[in-house]
Amino acid sequence: MVEQPDPITELYAKFDALAIAHKTYEHAPVFTVEEAAHLYDSQPGGHTKNLFLKDRKDGLWLVVCRDTLRVDMNALSKALDAPRFSFGSAQLLGDTLGVQPGSVTPFSIINDRANKVRVVLDEGMFAFDVLNFHPLRNDRTTAIAANDLPKFLRACGHEPLIAKIPERQA
Repeated sequence: MVEQPDPITELYAKFDALAIAHKTYEHAPVFTVEEAAHLYDSQPGGHTKNLFLKDRKDGLWLVVCRDTLRVDMNALSKALDAPRFSFGSAQLLGDTLGVQPGSVTPFSIINDRANKVRVVLDEGMFAFDVLNFHPLRNDRTTAIAANDLPKFLRACGHEPLIAKIPERQA
């Protein structure tokens, strides 16, 4: 039996090959932004949320934005010229990005070798020098320089769209 490589080891090796400095913090599993908030004091930088979306024509999207941004999904679909969004299923997420709900991350693009997912990055995130994401599992957080995120995505064959994400009004 052939032993499967550890996906996190592969991720860190990709960072190292690209000269992307990274620091990882271990913690109890967190599934939502609210659950993760208590970790922020010990993890400097910007914190994010990641939305795995499917449009009406079966297009797949990964929207990465500041954790505090309340995304207006209808305005977002119009801004991206995509037919109405819904959240992708856990099965589709696992099949496409190789992660489970609660572990969605732009780093999971490393698993989208078929290039099925379009990546949209919130331009507001780049006000932070450092950004924090799960490294394919939700019991760790990995920090990288904000400017290294597009570099990583491009190295994985995905050209990110950096855009102003429409915010839902109260």
